[in-house]
Order: sequence, then C-alpha cells, then structure tokens
Amino acid sequence: MKLTLRYYGDSVLREVASPVEDFDEGLRELAEAMMEIMVTENGIGLAAPQVGVGKRLIVARRMRGLDDFDAPPMALVNPEIVGVSKETWTYEEGCLSLPGISAPIVRPQSVEVRYQDLDGQIHTVSDSSLFGRILLHEIDHLDGRLCIDYISSAQKSLIKSQLKNIKQQRT
Repeated sequence: MKLTLRYYGDSVLREVASPVEDFDEGLRELAEAMMEIMVTENGIGLAAPQVGVGKRLIVARRMRGLDDFDAPPMALVNPEIVGVSKETWTYEEGCLSLPGISAPIVRPQSVEVRYQDLDGQIHTVSDSSLFGRILLHEIDHLDGRLCIDYISSAQKSLIKSQLKNIKQQRT
C-alpha cells in the first residue's frame, strides 16, 4: 500500500475522520503502512488523515519518555477519549504534518482512551506519560485539529512564515 504524508494546508487534515467499520485485511495493511511511515520519518505517532485516509485509525509508539524511542508501535482503531485529568502539563510538540515546527502545548496530565484493536476487540488504556500525550495529539488529528490550534495568536505569528512555506512547498 503506497501512502504519502500530508502536510499543513492539505484539507484532509481539517476533516473529521469516519469510524472504521470493516476489520479486514485492508485495515491491517493500512495500519502496517502507517507504522512503516511513522518509523521511517522518526515519528512517535501518526493518524490516518496524515496519510490522506479519512478513517479513525492511529498508530503510536507506547513511549514513557523520549529515551523510550524503541517502544513498539501499536494501532488504535476508533479511539475515543473517555476521561482526562484536571492537572495539565506543557510539553514541546512537533508533528510530521508540520515539519520543522514545534510549540509548547498544554494538555491534560493523564488520559483514558477506549479503542478497538485490529480485530475489533474493545480495550481501554490509561496513561500519564508521553504515550498519553501522543494519544491526545493523534486523536486531535481524527477530529481535524492540529497542535498549532492550541497556541496563542502571538505564538502563531512567530511561525506564520514557516506555515506559509509548508503550505506552498508541500500541498
């Protein structure tokens, strides 16, 4: 399966993804291709819209911290946030769809996510490490949101020219 990364300015990144209904070989192939792209691009997470597929599927490394980069990737189908903590933490986030851009993003300290595996079985995961943040970031993609949507207008003005360059060069 040949997939390519989509970048800031591509309309698919602003669309709400549709639920996955067919748990078949095509879904497995999509998840494997996404994992391959994520690994090749040195990413820690990837959502289907980032490769032009409007389905609710994400792949993510189950990392506790940045020193855990070899953590194996996993696929989460139809993930939904079922709970978040009131406590927050700020962390510098980047995005494969926003090359060269990172910004401090405030997110909940912990998250609980319900998802299906590639066989359609339902699971729940709770996390308060980097993995939880990755899940929040990737689920945002499924809802048409980017991490830069969380930064102030002053911060956005600092990256305005970079965003313009990405839009012109990549779309």
